Amino acid sequence: MILAYLVGGFILGPSGLALIRSQDAIATISELGLIFLLFMIGLEIDLKKIVRSGRVILVSAAVQIAGCCLLGIAFFMALGLPLGGGQWDALYLGVAAALSSTVIIVKVLYDKRELDTLPGRVTLGILVMQDVSVILFLAIQPSLNDLRVSVLLISIVRVGVLVATALLVSRYLLPRLFYRIARLPELVLVGALAWCLFTSELAEYLHLSREMGALIAGISLSTFPYALDVASKVTSLRDFFVTLFFVGVGMTIPIPTLDMLGLTAALVSFTVLSRFVTVFPALYALRQGLRASLLPAINLSQLSEFSLVLLQIGVTAKHIGDQSKASTSMAFVVLAALSTLAMGRSTAITGAVVPFLKRLGARDLDRAGQAEDGGQEHAGARIMLLGFFRTASSLIADLEARSSAVLSDMAIVDFNPVVHQSLTERGIKVVYGDITQRDTLVHAGVGQAEILICTVPDFLLKGSTNERLVRQLRAINPKAVIVAPADLLTDVADLYEAGADYVVVSRLAEATELSQILEAIEGGQLSRRREALDHRLGGRNEILA
Repeated sequence: MILAYLVGGFILGPSGLALIRSQDAIATISELGLIFLLFMIGLEIDLKKIVRSGRVILVSAAVQIAGCCLLGIAFFMALGLPLGGGQWDALYLGVAAALSSTVIIVKVLYDKRELDTLPGRVTLGILVMQDVSVILFLAIQPSLNDLRVSVLLISIVRVGVLVATALLVSRYLLPRLFYRIARLPELVLVGALAWCLFTSELAEYLHLSREMGALIAGISLSTFPYALDVASKVTSLRDFFVTLFFVGVGMTIPIPTLDMLGLTAALVSFTVLSRFVTVFPALYALRQGLRASLLPAINLSQLSEFSLVLLQIGVTAKHIGDQSKASTSMAFVVLAALSTLAMGRSTAITGAVVPFLKRLGARDLDRAGQAEDGGQEHAGARIMLLGFFRTASSLIADLEARSSAVLSDMAIVDFNPVVHQSLTERGIKVVYGDITQRDTLVHAGVGQAEILICTVPDFLLKGSTNERLVRQLRAINPKAVIVAPADLLTDVADLYEAGADYVVVSRLAEATELSQILEAIEGGQLSRRREALDHRLGGRNEILA
């Protein structure tokens, strides 16, 4: 939709049919849209998740953001773009190129059902840290033409005053206010807008940007119970003004020139290459494995809507020229199309790149096991779990709780580096590899196993299905007992035909439990059943909690 807004704005604006010519009207509409957009972005930033972010996300995000900014500034200065003297094109483009699109990434990962995978969580964690880092840039942005230590310190103090005021008001005043008006939807909307605009004007009064004030206004509300209600009320108004914002950006795009197209091509190339230069090495150094290090780099290879926002702020402040903003808008369009295609084929891309990197000498997480026992790591385990997701995590926890001897006869095959490390620390046999690859299955020793249990649903088996996996297992090991899961009832017969000895239909187990819960409610026994569940969950230490 954003691409359509930009194209529509270009057609309506001075460079197209010229139906709208007033630059003042375009600027006013864009600023209103920008303020509401940043307010909504703030509402969606979960500070608790940032605090809980693991070392992998924090380190990789810091390397990606700082690395892309510094490389970007150097790259665009080398192209002849100014940095200083009132013109900051290289700085704005470097910061803009460091940001990735939340809208595109979340949409594609949701459609692929990869939001809850390790690469998906790392990608989303880096996105959140990118949004937070923008606050630092917005803090110094108004003072770029007078950058001194004293000016920077004053800016930091002003930001501190703004943040403290917003947090105090949202902590002690706004809860009471929203509690009183919660039953009147129109007043909830008015109250939310009043808070947004008040904080924006306070930021302007402190010689910061209105956009920064709107972002902090949203963040200050994000952790409170009424944030969801505020977001739902403001969404329709936000969508209206955001539409106008991107249409307004499209109106300011001039007819492309050769210089503009050249800068667009440079920005597109730099954005893609910088992700692989900064994201992949950081994750690889943190022992995430080749595949889990490549996927976030692919996912993040586009420009953010926020990049357009920053460039618009730069034009308004007269820090950059129109050509830089126009080239960024065009690069956003090109990268949105290319990255969507690349993310859709990310499994195939990593499948081709990982073997190439191994031939170049890159060590993956499976190399340690190969070095220790001649490439037959844990070969011949009697029971093998193929893939490790939530069901397998709960199974291992149950077996550990019973001190079951079965664990000593079991091995798990999976390519999640967190799973690999956690299982190894618990003394459980694990083989690192992709279960959809025949070489991995042979190396893991499935040919000698007595029981093979497939634990991953079809939607996580990228490029394969449980039916294909069962056929492959049966070809490698004709005698083993094979257990496989079925997402759909129609899959059961196909899995038996493929060679499965038993098919697990998890929806039936869930339906049985829900039926028992209904009986407990009707019989007044729900509290007793909940106590039993709490007892089972108490002290449980699952790998995938």
